Amino acid sequence: MIKYLLLLPIITALLGIVAKTQKQIETISIIGSACTLIFGLALVSEVFRYGTINTWENILFADPFSAFLVLIVSLVGFIISVYSIDYMGHEIQNGVIDLKKLKIYYVFFHLFMFTMLLVGVTNSLILWIAIEMTTLFSVPLITIYTKKTSIEAAWKYLIICTVGITFALFGTILTYYATIQVLGEGGSELNWASLLAIADQFDPTLMKIAFVFILVGYGTKVGFAPMHTWLPDAHSEAPSPVSALLSGVLLNCAMYGIIRFHTITSASVGTEFTSNLLIMFGLLSLGIATPFIIMQDDYKRLLAYSSVEHMGIIALGFGFGGVLGIFGALFHMFNHAVTKSLMFSVAGNILHKYETKKIYEVSGVVKSMPYTGPMLVIGGLAITGSPPFSIFLSEFTILAAGFSQGYILTSVLVLLFIITIFVGFFNHINRMAFSKPPEGITVGDVSRWSLGAMLILIVLITVTGVYIPPQFSDMIMQVVDVVR
Repeated sequence: MIKYLLLLPIITALLGIVAKTQKQIETISIIGSACTLIFGLALVSEVFRYGTINTWENILFADPFSAFLVLIVSLVGFIISVYSIDYMGHEIQNGVIDLKKLKIYYVFFHLFMFTMLLVGVTNSLILWIAIEMTTLFSVPLITIYTKKTSIEAAWKYLIICTVGITFALFGTILTYYATIQVLGEGGSELNWASLLAIADQFDPTLMKIAFVFILVGYGTKVGFAPMHTWLPDAHSEAPSPVSALLSGVLLNCAMYGIIRFHTITSASVGTEFTSNLLIMFGLLSLGIATPFIIMQDDYKRLLAYSSVEHMGIIALGFGFGGVLGIFGALFHMFNHAVTKSLMFSVAGNILHKYETKKIYEVSGVVKSMPYTGPMLVIGGLAITGSPPFSIFLSEFTILAAGFSQGYILTSVLVLLFIITIFVGFFNHINRMAFSKPPEGITVGDVSRWSLGAMLILIVLITVTGVYIPPQFSDMIMQVVDVVR
């Protein structure tokens, strides 16, 4: 099942290369992403029914944490591939890109999906290779417009994330060194379960140093402040569907890598060291994101800084720990993925309609775009943690964990940051959604497929905001058992 799941996006990309027409390219993409979702759900079902799956001489595996990441990647990937049909169709229709660039887009879209799925099912310390591959295969998607600003953003993304992955590599090497001190030079069992089983025998000092490098290295990809500087540029310059994948899925992949090492290091040195570092970076990310959100004049960069905020909240949940904190962090990973995908999809529709990313040049979206406008308001409420949407539940759970675990001052600061961000963020949404549309803006939405994809996302964030299905809750609890 794992091998088939990884092969599907590769096959889809290869078929996209030989496709001749726009219709063929789009059809191949939709069928490929739908099959990837089906196999992803099948893998998730198998793991949560029968337990951990190992294959290919234990190099690939899927435990509940892996399956949870596969669920996010395959689900969001399918929805965004549907959204891409109209979005990229609009770009080619208006001469922004040609058929060759469209083919490049879809080929690298599915190769990017492959790398993110690989992150979830890699069962060893070579995880860093998979995470570096996500960088390499996403760069062509950011530069698809070949504008000076997009190339500059992609270059910045590539350089900063490569420096980050170098730090992560050094942390990985130190972890390997700690392992061979226990197993000896002939020790070959470097999978997650084996490492966790002997982690209490590792050199604590070595593991502390290793985790610092891992946290800074993968934290660069997560978008933790102050290593977040690539994120606003890349998200702003990439096509909106790519921004949705970068923000909603890629950041979670890097967070997954951090938490894998968090569990091993905690087993070696205790939870206090790693938890305090996660809390520190989480709080710093919220604090730095807040003024940039309040003063922002570009709505795609606004959403990028919102991602810095939410990755900080997830880190805080894992740092607070306990069943409540970890459950809230995992739930927030899912909620942020679907909600931010919705917001970047809305942003893409607005960009096509208004032809600007400047907040002060966009107004009256509710009047000018009868479907996208209400979705902008709903998405704005959801992403800022307003009830009855799912992010409210996960943020509330994380805050409850913070107070119950004794992090009173930290939790109060987090609450103040969240309230301040809500006021600043929704001030921008109010400016864009209401008042009178600018001269020359006609009434009507720009697409059909995109609205269908966005509606699926709205249903997900609304339903899970008022009711968490028992199967989904049980799934997250199984992941909690892996992470604790």
